[in-house]
Amino acid sequence: MKYYLVAGEASGDLHGANLMKALKNLDANAQFRYFGGDLMKAEGGELVKHYADMAFMGFVEVVANLRTIFKNMAACKKDISAWNPDVLILIDFPGFNLKIAEYAKAQGFKTCYYISPKVWAWNQKRVLKIKKVVDYLFCILPFEVDFYKSWGMDVDYVGNPLLDAVAAFKPDPEFVSKHQLKQKPIVALLPGSRKQEISRLLPEMLEAAKQFPDHQFVIAGAPSFELNYYQQFLNGQDAPVIFNATYDILNVAKAAVVASGTATLETALLNVPQVVVYKGNALTIGIARMLVKIRFISLVNLIMDRLVVKELIQEDCNPVKIGDELNAILHNGSYRQKMLSDYDELDIKMGEAGASAKTAGLIVKYTQKNSAL
Repeated sequence: MKYYLVAGEASGDLHGANLMKALKNLDANAQFRYFGGDLMKAEGGELVKHYADMAFMGFVEVVANLRTIFKNMAACKKDISAWNPDVLILIDFPGFNLKIAEYAKAQGFKTCYYISPKVWAWNQKRVLKIKKVVDYLFCILPFEVDFYKSWGMDVDYVGNPLLDAVAAFKPDPEFVSKHQLKQKPIVALLPGSRKQEISRLLPEMLEAAKQFPDHQFVIAGAPSFELNYYQQFLNGQDAPVIFNATYDILNVAKAAVVASGTATLETALLNVPQVVVYKGNALTIGIARMLVKIRFISLVNLIMDRLVVKELIQEDCNPVKIGDELNAILHNGSYRQKMLSDYDELDIKMGEAGASAKTAGLIVKYTQKNSAL
């Protein structure tokens, strides 16, 4: 069968790649065409557009880049129709993908949506649109099933694909020596995968790092950027940037400073105590605070429904507060152990790996069923 996938950011590229791998195991004749990234490209098929040219975060940033966004949407719609896939698989990225789903529905394409839009956070009436334009919705957070049911929509809970990625991870035993890291306790810096995130968060992280001369700080570089992009923030500071090795960095880290997003859950699943940071455009944050209906921004806290990891947002995201929290998780034994114990509880809530295989099985089943009608 022909599968067209649309992923618009780094996390979607990861989940898309794992899903493609699982689909190939079930369908020997699988053909892929997609908007995605390097991980999906490694699985084969044809990469139409890289997510690096698509990911804009925040209300203000989106408005400023509307011309590019609309151009990408038009190109995506045209390419889907030209390729005529058996099924369209949309991965997260709701601002873009719900528009694509609307177009696909009108054109008669079957649409699967993998990783539910977070409509439970704000503007819940978007569920009504999802019911109209998405044929099959696959959720990765347990509480989403009941949420959609309250709106009269049946969805499939498939588990969380990050469990697949973590389960498949094989640590590099030579990682520290290979990258000539110092024999000091390592702190991982994960400033995100978008330019806006990195430019706002990395300087704060690096300034906080100066308070810990006895630790080695290592930056997880996003694959869509070059080394020289990060070097503009370093100003000679000793903080190696290592690309395509986030899990290996976390594997050797004693603590981490992490941009809010998928990486917060990955860090917890890899059992690394962390402080979560976020800083956006002031107007964007102001609008979000009026609209968003959730108590937390990190996936760890959202899933646990309580504060497990400290969240430093906007004005609180500064070197002093980052340093204070890092000091606590590095040197306060009871504080550190409480976070690790909470991670154990999180592991139980998350369940077992296998989301990619389960989702692939349902996609093949539903697509074949529709083909037979």
